[in-house]
Amino acid sequence: MSDTWSEFYGALLQALDNPDWKKGLDALFTVLRQRFLFDNVVIYRAEASSSLPEAVYARALGRGRRAEAEAAWGEGIANLVLSEQKIVHEPPATPLAEDRLANPHLLGLPFHTADGYGALIFVRFGGPPYTGEQIQQATLAAIAVAHLLDRHALRQTLSQLEAARHRAQLQDDFLAAISHDIHTPLGFIKGYTTSLLRSDTRWDEATQREFLTIIDEETDRLVTMLDRLLDSARLQQGMLPMEFQPVRLEALIRDVALRMQTRVPDLRLTLDLTEAPPLQADTVRLGQVLENLFDNALKYAPGAPVKITLQATPQKQTIVFADEGPGIPPQHLPFIFERFYRVPGESAARGTGLGLFICREIVRAHGGQISVETSPGKGTAFRIDLPVKPLSGTAEAGKQTVKEAS
Repeated sequence: MSDTWSEFYGALLQALDNPDWKKGLDALFTVLRQRFLFDNVVIYRAEASSSLPEAVYARALGRGRRAEAEAAWGEGIANLVLSEQKIVHEPPATPLAEDRLANPHLLGLPFHTADGYGALIFVRFGGPPYTGEQIQQATLAAIAVAHLLDRHALRQTLSQLEAARHRAQLQDDFLAAISHDIHTPLGFIKGYTTSLLRSDTRWDEATQREFLTIIDEETDRLVTMLDRLLDSARLQQGMLPMEFQPVRLEALIRDVALRMQTRVPDLRLTLDLTEAPPLQADTVRLGQVLENLFDNALKYAPGAPVKITLQATPQKQTIVFADEGPGIPPQHLPFIFERFYRVPGESAARGTGLGLFICREIVRAHGGQISVETSPGKGTAFRIDLPVKPLSGTAEAGKQTVKEAS
């Protein structure tokens, strides 16, 4: 076996293992071109031999890189190959023309995949014609392409099955969690209300106030949970309304921080806020993002100090929300912004897995990004980057939905 063919087989094995099938084909055809000359290569796919072909891959490797004629990409010969299911070799119509790009030698080869048909087209401008040996080599390349496309389709199917399994598991976990989380406040509300309504017992004023406070807090918790469910559904459909207006982030952060310190008196909070010019944002929704991050810290890092910083540049303003809690195990980082995902642990029992998903979607609707840095035992820092430049149409329209804003 020649060195060139050894390289070809090596490139084929690498292409089969390459998750990016197009890059694998690039490498494969680059090596094959060392074996016989061609200028353009195109792969057409069709679900049946009688259906219209669709180009799924095309590369110009030689003299035809700027040719825009239809023949340069062999669509006509692809139809013929697919309909007759045989090798088609078309010499140039005007072999004596001076323009080499007007003299395409077309070679089309059929191949079959698990889910349809295909045609591999080689285009050579000028000459010489393809030899019998080169057609055999091209036939081998067509077989290799079929194997590679089948491998890619299998990868996609496995990926889709894994994604479906993951979504199903998340939904099962969510249903179990939401059932528990709804029943818990309802149980408190029902229990204390029943106690207050008992005709055989009289409660002193302090006890009545204690019971009513618990009922009020559990009702708020239930309303928050249902609001998150509704917001999550609207975000999923791209229908959450947004009302953009000039907002000073340092003022917004101070307002949310004051509310949280009133709610949690022993919260250890430090603010390091740079004065920044207003940017276009939805005050309510950005406040919701900060509240969700506070809830997340109180849940997963109870008692840990929290620090919020605000930095500004002419292009963007950055909020960093950091706690000194136990951090997030690295295996969970790719999933924490997914809908319904909860980091396993005792503290996760009181969460629905919606808070960080809502944060991400609201930040995206502002044209920004949210990311996380964490180290086990050293805390977690959420970073929010918001562009200073208004979103297109925001200043004029004011109101948008998430779908329109993104």
